[in-house]
Amino acid sequence: MRGLILSILLFFSFCVYAEKYNTDVVPLPMFVELKGGEFTFDVNTSYKIEGVDAPDNGQLLKYLVKNCLNSSLTRKKNSGEICLKIVPCVGKYENPEAYTICARKKKIDVCASSAAGLFYAIQTIKQLLDRNGNRVPAVDIYDIPRFPYRGVMIDVSRNFRNKEFIKKQIDALSSLKINRLHLHLTDGAGWRLQIDKYPRLTEFAAWRKGETWKQWNGKYCEHDDADAHGGFFTKDDIREIVEYAASHYITVIPEIEMPAHSEEVLAAYPELSCAGEPYKQSDVCIGNEKSFEFFQNILDEVVELFPSQYIHIGGDEASKQAWKSCEKCQKRMADEGLKDVDELQSYMIHRIEQYLNSKGKSMIGWDEIMQGGLAPNATVLSWRGPQYGFKAAEEGHFAIMTPSRLCYLDAYQDAPFSQPEAIGGYLPISLMYSFDPAPDTISVKARNNILGVQASMFTEYIATDEHAEYMLYPRVLAIAEMGWTRQNLREFTDFRRRALAVNDKLKSDGYNVFDLHSEIGNRPESLESIDHIALGKKVIYNDCNWAEKYPASGESTFTDGVRGGWIYSDGRWQGFYNGDTDRALDVTIDLENLTDISFIGADFIKLSGPNVWFPEKVIISVSDDGENFTELTTILTEPVRDNVLSFKNISWNGKAKARYVRYQAFNRWRFVFTDEIVIK
Repeated sequence: MRGLILSILLFFSFCVYAEKYNTDVVPLPMFVELKGGEFTFDVNTSYKIEGVDAPDNGQLLKYLVKNCLNSSLTRKKNSGEICLKIVPCVGKYENPEAYTICARKKKIDVCASSAAGLFYAIQTIKQLLDRNGNRVPAVDIYDIPRFPYRGVMIDVSRNFRNKEFIKKQIDALSSLKINRLHLHLTDGAGWRLQIDKYPRLTEFAAWRKGETWKQWNGKYCEHDDADAHGGFFTKDDIREIVEYAASHYITVIPEIEMPAHSEEVLAAYPELSCAGEPYKQSDVCIGNEKSFEFFQNILDEVVELFPSQYIHIGGDEASKQAWKSCEKCQKRMADEGLKDVDELQSYMIHRIEQYLNSKGKSMIGWDEIMQGGLAPNATVLSWRGPQYGFKAAEEGHFAIMTPSRLCYLDAYQDAPFSQPEAIGGYLPISLMYSFDPAPDTISVKARNNILGVQASMFTEYIATDEHAEYMLYPRVLAIAEMGWTRQNLREFTDFRRRALAVNDKLKSDGYNVFDLHSEIGNRPESLESIDHIALGKKVIYNDCNWAEKYPASGESTFTDGVRGGWIYSDGRWQGFYNGDTDRALDVTIDLENLTDISFIGADFIKLSGPNVWFPEKVIISVSDDGENFTELTTILTEPVRDNVLSFKNISWNGKAKARYVRYQAFNRWRFVFTDEIVIK
């Protein structure tokens, strides 16, 4: 009995202790075990480093003192010691980023096989201090990352960000154990990197009239034009960024777009286009040997600036249209035995990869580089959907996952009406966190070839530094945990609780974060259980086709009880687009028996920017035999020309008896999206 009482007392004392100390760390460590007591940091806390030589230990120590110690701490005699140990790379320290923390009342021992591991341990200690008022609870932590690549991409082409902004983000990203920063340096909106051999890229192609991407008319201007907006990184800027990132254990990966998204290149050097004129095309001429000379010369200078093993070459969204009629491209295809323009693009990707390999570098590109045959040593950055990364990994290539639906930070993160303008889409932190980059449903071989995950922030609609930070945080926290923490340890409710604290700290540190505390969440209707008599009934699609990219749940969409959320691309709204006919939607629902009906209605969504509109006319009809229909109502709507997200229910109320219900919606040359046809 005494032993039982003692056990109960010990249990309750541990619970009180656990409540007293906060271990809300992001990303979640692999193993955390609370002990008894605490370690208190103050101005007399001492530090030392033990173990094998590491050239950056001095810098690491300086970072720790700067970030974990400040003059406002209370003086205390006989303060404890923190000991940083670099240990031989064996056993649990075989991963260079793994670490252990053993915190007790008088000492904290931190062990890792590299300075990177010590750095990440310091980030964990820093978060524990933030949560507990300069105290670290007595705790044992063993931690190791799930993936070696944990990245964030920032597009500086559409709207330029200067080096101070980039360095500020490096501070935050490194605190979350992000270890790759992918800079989207070139695109049609502007060239952002000094290249000595081609000065027109920064004298002309880096500048435009129009402060933001939205205000830009597609033309470039001279750097000294009074109305010029834009900018670029000098080589000294890049060296500073790269060095600063390295001191935070982040590798900077440059992206030089080719062969598409090259309008700025072709405006500055039009001889590289198939037309030989500026403002005609976005793809460089692959049949022109000068195109290869140009990019190889650029890569020579890029390789000198960036120590990253990877150089990103773009490779996405080439129209390929000009190549079909270009004499030089057609000759190249004939000479090389290439059967189509996909293989022509692949020819260029292969040649560029060989050139990079000769420089000791590896190539990475967006998943379109798989078209026409993937270069042998290339790594795929999968953005169009996870399936492309899985396919590349299954075929023996490395892949990094950044599917746009789940990892692109240019989408709305809350109810769109409450948010600053975005490119579209709805990506709340909960949906982002739900993504598993390497699920058990793929083979072991494929899982082993998935290097990690990346959040990608394109900036067409993100004009200011403040807006960019708002889109980054807190969603980057989800990517950080997705990349670091084992899938079986991840659970959203627990993550959100921890993310709230980290996001609040980022705000107090001067970052413009989205207030996760006040998140509205999904469209309330979409979470309600819909009870109506058409649930599960057969839907017959008449002379209409849903848009291939927006199938929702296929033929069960209108009777599955699932409502759409805040955005048409959420996989719940079904899209229709009939082109030269004005009838977009035309379906019949079979209720199976003659049924008394008092209501027939459907919701529609409008966002005119991407050409999503309410129908101009709706006809609702009923039938006993499915052949002869009686019209119940025709409803006409006035078009609303603003670009405000809105919803409309278009319905009939009355009395009818029928087995079949036909719902038709009309709108020529525009998308119409519907989620459920409710019948009562």
